[in-house]
Amino acid sequence: MENQEHIIQLSDVTVYIRENVVLNKVSFAIDKGEFIYLIGRTGTGKSSLLRTLYAELPLRDGEGYVAGHTLAGIKQKEIPFLRRKLGIVFQDFQLLTDRSVEKNLKFVMEATGWKDEAKMDERVDEVLNLVNISPESKIKMPNQLSGGEQQRIAVARALINHPEVILADEPTGNLDPETSEGILQLMIDITKTGTSVLLATHNYSFFKKHPARTLKCESGYVVDTLQKVGPEDF
Repeated sequence: MENQEHIIQLSDVTVYIRENVVLNKVSFAIDKGEFIYLIGRTGTGKSSLLRTLYAELPLRDGEGYVAGHTLAGIKQKEIPFLRRKLGIVFQDFQLLTDRSVEKNLKFVMEATGWKDEAKMDERVDEVLNLVNISPESKIKMPNQLSGGEQQRIAVARALINHPEVILADEPTGNLDPETSEGILQLMIDITKTGTSVLLATHNYSFFKKHPARTLKCESGYVVDTLQKVGPEDF
């Protein structure tokens, strides 16, 4: 049964890709405003777990609740409503290269039902301020920005609809260490506004500098731990 205090709650979930079992008996809960690492070697199921949380992979076994939505049996028409409560950040930015920063952000807003142009303009400025991007950068095209700036825009896009949780899949994988540290700090700061963050990463230095609760994908299971985490786990 769903606990209203948890923004994410999984109980005995099996994660599949087609007919292949990736993770068994996954059970954990995430509270509002929590910052959590998701770690594990390549191929251990981190991305598949995230894809299950935002309903790209169907939940067939077990119980799962994300931002008030039941994952088991969720109808296709309900998935957009779930995703409006989530912010999803990927490693490769996934910005639309044929339009400006502002139009990238407004594209998401229009797709999720925003109509009032003045409110849209206001929210664009708010999220750019949150990710430390100057308002003047609104007119720039993605290829005029550094990798770190592009990822900040991707985070801004994820924040547009005041999400209850950010799911970040290796968001610093293509960035240099200094820029990566800035994105990590941004993610930590986001939790101070009450938004939860689940950050999948291979970067052990993050954990070393900023220890936090950690979910580790290992040998087909997810271990909830803060102890005995070392560089070999990343």
